[in-house]
Amino acid sequence: MKIGVIGLGYVGLPLVVSFAEAGHEVVGVDVDAHVIASLNEGRSHIEDVPDETLQAISERFQATPRYADLAKVDAVVVAVPTPLTANREPDLQPMIDTGTALANVLQAGQLVVLESTTYPGTTRERFAPLLEESGLAAGRDFFLAFSPERIDPGRTDYTLRTTPKIVGGLTDECRRRAVALYEEVCDEVVQVSTPEAAELTKLLENIFRSVNIALVNELAILCDRMGIDVWEVVEAAATKPYGFMSFKPGPGMGGHCLPVDPFYLAWRAREFDMQTEFVELAGEVNQRMPYFCVDRISRALNDHAKPVKGSRIAIVGVSYKPGVGDLRESPALRILRLLRAQGAELSYHDDFVPELTDLGLRSEWPEDTDCVAIVTAHPGLDVERLVSEAPLVVDFRGVTRGIEAQNLVRL
Repeated sequence: MKIGVIGLGYVGLPLVVSFAEAGHEVVGVDVDAHVIASLNEGRSHIEDVPDETLQAISERFQATPRYADLAKVDAVVVAVPTPLTANREPDLQPMIDTGTALANVLQAGQLVVLESTTYPGTTRERFAPLLEESGLAAGRDFFLAFSPERIDPGRTDYTLRTTPKIVGGLTDECRRRAVALYEEVCDEVVQVSTPEAAELTKLLENIFRSVNIALVNELAILCDRMGIDVWEVVEAAATKPYGFMSFKPGPGMGGHCLPVDPFYLAWRAREFDMQTEFVELAGEVNQRMPYFCVDRISRALNDHAKPVKGSRIAIVGVSYKPGVGDLRESPALRILRLLRAQGAELSYHDDFVPELTDLGLRSEWPEDTDCVAIVTAHPGLDVERLVSEAPLVVDFRGVTRGIEAQNLVRL
């Protein structure tokens, strides 16, 4: 089988590797010329895909900017970004551009699967009409399905193969063909009746996490005011063997999915004259957490007779989660900008992010600082060294539990 993958990022490139390792020929399309050149030279830009893995599939994988190279593939998987606009509304432009370009080369009998996270109805109402500009009819002349990505960057216990794959087709035959495609690389494929059901499944998964993270984040703010250790409370509650699932507080949510998905569903719900107040509130609570973190840093400095303005503040960990260098929607970036706006002198340390060009900063171990804030705790972080060397440490991840020190403040 010959397979095309559009979008060679955190979702698309692991798909390329999986299909190629299964013995299929893969054509990868991306708009970034630098990414294309690097991939064709065997150099990966994704932590989850080592260079050696990419080099091992070089005979079965070609990266290209040309949609025309997709004309002879059997199936096309679309994994382009679906971000939010500045007004927190769905930005489908990358998907629209992809659909328009793909329509120019679409062939009868091809299967197209959209993996980009989006609101229910996108595949049928927005993507299918774009592809039908080819003159081919979806479900009759070509096959169309939606299968939400479930990639968790940096995770090794659940991979593309071992994570169940959701598939919903425009027709029964569309679904059948999409199932056959993913059975090549996934141990379990879960079929749902429609693309809309598959689209909403993905949103539910992440909104479930968003709501529970918002709950524990709000509890963390309350515990801060009440003088109660939120980490102790969460750990104690987690001993209940039923009816409770442990979520940990933190500086906010990052990545492509969790900060974005609640707003996709809320936007779609308004078209049905419904306000998803619970869902929207969770998104708003999590968006406020960086502001709370800056306030907590300010109060900690104030207790040491220092203002934020002019203080040397180091942020430890700027990617959105441990073990990866992914900066998408990272709360650390918001914290950095808020502190800079208040006049702080900033630095940061992150082994996975060597440089923040937008902020004019390079990663360095925090020395000669007034305050160190732990925002993301990467594996191997020497927290004992931080606490022993820094005059003040504010821990937003609970990784210093078990350490008692006068210069240590926890969320």
